[in-house]
Amino acid sequence: MKLALGLEVYNKPQLDLPVAAIQAAEECGYHSVWTAEAYGSDALSPLAYLAAFTDRIKLGTAVIQVAARTPASTAMTAMTIDALAGGGRTIIGLGVSGPQIVEGWYGQPWGSPHHWLRDYVAIMRKVFEREQPLEYAGKQLQVPFTGTGSIGEGKPLKSILHPTEGIQIWLASGAPLNTALAAEVADGWLPMGYGQHGWEMHGPNLEKGFSKRSSEAVPRSEFQIFTNLTVEITENVQEAIDRRKPMTAMYVGGMGSEENNFHRDSMARRGFPDQAKVIQQRWLAGDKQGAVEAVPDEYIDMGGLFGPVERIRERYPHTIHEGSTGQIIRSTDIETIELLAEIVEEHSGLE
Repeated sequence: MKLALGLEVYNKPQLDLPVAAIQAAEECGYHSVWTAEAYGSDALSPLAYLAAFTDRIKLGTAVIQVAARTPASTAMTAMTIDALAGGGRTIIGLGVSGPQIVEGWYGQPWGSPHHWLRDYVAIMRKVFEREQPLEYAGKQLQVPFTGTGSIGEGKPLKSILHPTEGIQIWLASGAPLNTALAAEVADGWLPMGYGQHGWEMHGPNLEKGFSKRSSEAVPRSEFQIFTNLTVEITENVQEAIDRRKPMTAMYVGGMGSEENNFHRDSMARRGFPDQAKVIQQRWLAGDKQGAVEAVPDEYIDMGGLFGPVERIRERYPHTIHEGSTGQIIRSTDIETIELLAEIVEEHSGLE
């Protein structure tokens, strides 16, 4: 089992990267560290900074928003970061946000999330390959651009910078179509709402994608599935659960529209459809406290390890789900980072 460190800096008013915790994770043998973005700090800039303070740990985004920048721009940034990091360390996790952010913050059309991702990956692969000047005509994205406002003088180009080998592209998804797409074109998958029955639910869609797997991606045997695991060493389990309810309520209730909310859908897929509906209804009605109170204790507890060290050790085996190859630990506490490395090494071996 691989371990990774997930940073929760994207949702903070000030940027403060926990460098000491990341270095501790690297020393413990963690596979990767992951950033994210919404509409505050971006996910890519911190990776360039962290490259200067680390030597081996892989640098990933979970995720960057595809509407935030063009695929060529993302590819350029990935190549630059990877060159600064020494090569073979960068993982670009891609995802789509809801229409409120895509159209309301980035000023891009919502379009088709599936075609956004398919076109985005294809264009990035072409940039990395440098076999031909960049040309691509997809259903969502076209390079050179020939749409409204074009003067028709776009020229296909090749990247000046030669990429280092080993830059990977992963996809985040939860719905069937894009889950199959991850297995078809990506090097790894960041599932939204996996849980105990994750493979039973998502396995058939992954198999559909694997049946059409692109030769440009890593072999199926190297395909990674990383799930999330929040961990907190504490004597008060209930307080740890309660501290996470406001963030859960905000995402399930407000990070999306009434029609399109990936986080609500993720909670529903994990066995809480009625609660997800109530949370969203209350949040959108302005009853934020009521939305927080509607978050089930069980939902929080099943997605994390909270309690004394003994409880964490005892419950850890129940967090390993069929198909998962890695776990992204949500903690910046060095004692917790070291504890999880010790537990995983004892349980199955830390890869």
